[in-house]
Amino acid sequence: MKGLKEKYNKEIVPELQKHGKYSSVMAVPKVTKVVVNIGTGRLREKKESVEAAQKHLTMITGQKLSPRPTKKAISSFKTREGMIVGYKVTLRGKRMYDFLDRLINLAIPRMRDFRGIGLKSVDQGGSLTLGIREHIVFPEVMSENIKDIFGFEITVVSNSKSRDEAVELFRRMGFPLQKTNN
Repeated sequence: MKGLKEKYNKEIVPELQKHGKYSSVMAVPKVTKVVVNIGTGRLREKKESVEAAQKHLTMITGQKLSPRPTKKAISSFKTREGMIVGYKVTLRGKRMYDFLDRLINLAIPRMRDFRGIGLKSVDQGGSLTLGIREHIVFPEVMSENIKDIFGFEITVVSNSKSRDEAVELFRRMGFPLQKTNN
């Protein structure tokens, strides 16, 4: 099985260049980064749950998480200024392509009640935002001794000039996008 980066370079770029009538290989849209976010809202009271979420997300992404503190205190959310309310990882290069390969080929097919990614998930800037409800769809997580199941958000950022270019790129990469916009 060849990797996603090799598939992109050998198959997707020539197809997109022919389909989009790009004059250069460098003009063909590509994925620039992947951002993975997790909010620790309901897990915040249990310290061991937050640590487990950090550990699992580090295993899934292969990179250390960056804590996201609050900017101001909001009493209705029970937060103080500087309190850690989430974590973020930005993947680029080889780690990004490895993560996307596992996401497309292993994690998405294992999701329950999955009927495709809606076209509304692709914004005008060419970014695809996808929510994962259960982190146990990734094969890195051993699901026998999991106490808390958490969800997280994945944003795949491309350098596409338009939404249509981005949709075409994501389809050719193997993302299971729906045919119609519902």
